[in-house]
Amino acid sequence: MSELDLSGFTIIVVDDNTYMLSLLRSTLLGLGVGNVKTFNDAKDAIEFMKLVKENPVKAGVMQIDFIVSNWQMAPIDGLMLLRWVRHHKESINRFVPFLMVTGFGDKQKVEEARDLGVSEVLAKPFSVNSVAEKVTQIIASQRQYVQTATYFGPDRRRQTLSYQGDEKRLLHDKSPEVKIIYE
Repeated sequence: MSELDLSGFTIIVVDDNTYMLSLLRSTLLGLGVGNVKTFNDAKDAIEFMKLVKENPVKAGVMQIDFIVSNWQMAPIDGLMLLRWVRHHKESINRFVPFLMVTGFGDKQKVEEARDLGVSEVLAKPFSVNSVAEKVTQIIASQRQYVQTATYFGPDRRRQTLSYQGDEKRLLHDKSPEVKIIYE
């Protein structure tokens, strides 16, 4: 983590458990994050993000660089917050990295979060090292974002595998959906 300078970063942490909120805040500050804003519920976090978008001077923050949220909260859970960030017209930044912290470790739950556009999932219980790994992974990977009819978020493919077969994505004269113009 020492090679990353996080002193200019502003990270929002959302968790309805005061102990976990304090633990995540202390961990991020210990990793060198310059500004950590904490919220006990997603509604307050959303209101703050709207304020940053409308009046960053009043908010005291020019931009949000990262969001860390617990999954299971009430009345707005982490998945609803993630949906708002990725899809709502008032979202401050649809591309902001989003780390979901959860006690759900099963594959189905992780895939559910992934399919909604989460950048990474951090399982509880976690250590300072695991938080540092996830933060570093998100910042260092800089995955492309993909938008389809049913998905918006970071590219879910983590491996670059060579394709075994005919490349069907290459355009040619007989491509029905593309008109190729020659000079």
